[in-house]
Amino acid sequence: MQAGSCLCHYSAGASAWSPPDLGGGGSSPASGGPVDRALLEDLAAASRILAAQGVVDAFGHVSMRHPNAPDRFLMSRGLAPALVGADDIQEFDLNCLTCEGDVRPSFLERFIHGEIYRARSDVMSVVHSHSPSVIPFGLVKTPMRAMFHNAAFLAAGVPVFDIAEKFGATDMLVGNRDKGEALVAVLADKPVVLMRAHGSVAVGPDLPSAVFRAVYTEVNARIQHQASSYGGPIAALSAEEGRLADAVNIKAGQRAWDLWLKAVGR
Repeated sequence: MQAGSCLCHYSAGASAWSPPDLGGGGSSPASGGPVDRALLEDLAAASRILAAQGVVDAFGHVSMRHPNAPDRFLMSRGLAPALVGADDIQEFDLNCLTCEGDVRPSFLERFIHGEIYRARSDVMSVVHSHSPSVIPFGLVKTPMRAMFHNAAFLAAGVPVFDIAEKFGATDMLVGNRDKGEALVAVLADKPVVLMRAHGSVAVGPDLPSAVFRAVYTEVNARIQHQASSYGGPIAALSAEEGRLADAVNIKAGQRAWDLWLKAVGR
């Protein structure tokens, strides 16, 4: 799934969507332009997929870059992921301000998304989650490694962002630009970063890729826990094996995306 070749199911006949004008004055940033309604349905479905796959529960969020404006991104209003529909999508600028006077409550940690989009032109979608099997790897010295081919993207290394290193004792939330920038510095060019005592972030060149990576990071963590319990060394994927396998997954991920969409009624 190369950047610019999103697997999302656009419908040529679908109506366009524009962010609602809910008041809020003239200081609100302008929209990046109308978005195909089908794309908003896919983004909403991604939230429900992540919930169905056990990656998010009442908390967590997924976003995507605006298809026509790289300095804008789209994400649900503050809502449990399993409840998200297309009408819940908000548009933000990279300062994480809602566009066109949309005053509905937003996720506090939208700065994770805004700063990744600012720093990584290759990223078109971001998932932040607290998936339970992943969290332990942000607490211990044992690194997360790629256990199998579907998690090949992890073979390049999985860094850990410790918010305390720069900010001391906090509420653990990435609630402003400074904290978002610090997380991005640790993420660097990797597809996944862990967050100590919090969760993780997965990024991708399109929406299906980011969802695929978030799901298989959780699956990989469960497998690594199991493999570690047997004792002895683990024959995880090498960096080169990961690179080769991920090239296949980027293309084959459509199969999982189609299955997951159908499972959530999309």
